Amino acid sequence: MDEAERGASVLEDIDRFHPEIVLLDLMLPDLSGFDVCREIRRAGHKMPVLILSAKSDEIDVVLGLEIGADDYIYKPFRPRELLARIGAHVRKAKESAGEHVPDNDKLVFRGLVIDTRERRVACDDGDISLTHTEFDLLAYLATNAGKVLSRDRILRSVWGYEHPIETRVIDVHIRNLRRKIEPDPAHPRYILAVPGIGYRFASLKP
Repeated sequence: MDEAERGASVLEDIDRFHPEIVLLDLMLPDLSGFDVCREIRRAGHKMPVLILSAKSDEIDVVLGLEIGADDYIYKPFRPRELLARIGAHVRKAKESAGEHVPDNDKLVFRGLVIDTRERRVACDDGDISLTHTEFDLLAYLATNAGKVLSRDRILRSVWGYEHPIETRVIDVHIRNLRRKIEPDPAHPRYILAVPGIGYRFASLKP
């Protein structure tokens, strides 16, 4: 494991060592961890980024996930849980890199097209920019359109977590997705909440 104490060093080390995963503390002496995460994604790096922070305000969680982090872990955390979440993200990244996607594999709904081969999403107004994890979550929900999916099942399938954990990550990602794909995020037509269970993607075929 390589360590860097300054944000600029993180970016340099990623180019040198090509890590499988990045654990990013928000409190860096030179750059904000948010800035580093943003630059990692701007440079085109696809490895999972996990933010570690004592900041638990929802606005910080939203910002971290919006700029491309895959997970947000609060301090203090249990080392065993951190290791489990690291392992899950690394496994998921390797599986995604090796999976075969058939040609022209598109999920088409009313006003929304999800191209799982090109990893592109488009609506009537044009292409929609999603983070890597946002796309994985949307594709999973849409592939299972009409089914009620529990939070635990979503965490296992999208994040690769083998055991249930307490996290707001799913709900924050859902909120970001609704803001990007829903005509009226306050009254969603695609991603519907199922109180006490999880979410369901509506079967809105063209």
